[in-house]
Amino acid sequence: MLSEEWINIPSSRAIVVGPPTSVVLVTCVSSENKPNIITVGMYMPISFNPPLVVIGVSPRRYSHKLIMDTGEFVVNVPTRDIVKQTIYCGTVSGREHDKFEETGLTPIPASRVKPPLIKECVSCLECKVVAHYTCGDHTLFVGEILAAHVKKGMMKETLDIPKAQTISHKGPYYFVPHLIYKAKD
Repeated sequence: MLSEEWINIPSSRAIVVGPPTSVVLVTCVSSENKPNIITVGMYMPISFNPPLVVIGVSPRRYSHKLIMDTGEFVVNVPTRDIVKQTIYCGTVSGREHDKFEETGLTPIPASRVKPPLIKECVSCLECKVVAHYTCGDHTLFVGEILAAHVKKGMMKETLDIPKAQTISHKGPYYFVPHLIYKAKD
């Protein structure tokens, strides 16, 4: 029996009590090479060798179809400087909106895949889909990283998070962590 300081959450809403997640802007293209951007809070690196990442996208989303059709996507890491554009890309559909034009974000050609990189992002991972799995109401796309790019001055042993000021997300909240602790000096 839990003490009075705990409340029970229905399992249908259990995911809301987990920690915040990283937010990424995923670019993809149509078969006609028209680019699109989707804001994704379901992102996770899963393997060093080979280098793999996973993104979760609902089949209801326009980007889901594009990624399924082309087998490619780019994970772009936004910063606090473009938080409003990041939120916008997660609230309108690329079926009816040109998100690059409407946000002022700049597409730049990728080196290994058709979807563009986003110039205003701090880093980008060009990915080829190597597997996909239906998990409840989302599809998990496993992407092998074919090329990785980071802005000059933003790397130490990893991406310099305090300097980059990447965005996290939980429910309706988008934020930049204000306290950052380093595990070892």
